[in-house]
Amino acid sequence: MPIPRAVAVVVDGQRALVIKRYLRKTSAGDCPMCKAAGRHDGLCPGHHYAVLPGGHVEEGETHEITAVRELTEETTLTARIGRLLWTGEHNGRPASYFLMTDVAGTPTLSGPEAEAHRPDNTFELLWAGADEFDGLGLYPADVKTPLTNLLQPTTSR
Repeated sequence: MPIPRAVAVVVDGQRALVIKRYLRKTSAGDCPMCKAAGRHDGLCPGHHYAVLPGGHVEEGETHEITAVRELTEETTLTARIGRLLWTGEHNGRPASYFLMTDVAGTPTLSGPEAEAHRPDNTFELLWAGADEFDGLGLYPADVKTPLTNLLQPTTSR
């Protein structure tokens, strides 16, 4: 059974915190983005995309605890769970998306992402509005609509 993913959705007005990525593996078979696109052989062409902060639900953790932990590990921000926004899939894994409240701090890349940051595996924190999601290649694509709806001025959070 695939390991679930828990995701922290941090909103500032009409913007959401995303991690802009560039990933290039030596072979398509070693690259999760190539695999998700159905490529299993040959060279990995490299992928520009953005994701919301999140990661693996570890044994003994709830999805909520994971979302809070991953947010802090990846961005140094602290927060609490507001509510579950939606569920979906991320590279064939179940994913739960949580709206974060009481967010404190200044987003700074940290943890394993900061340690793994190099030319073929980059990570950059940025605030993005819905009009930027296509250009950033927000991934997975099915988060674009609910996240865009959440960022609308009339949406109650």
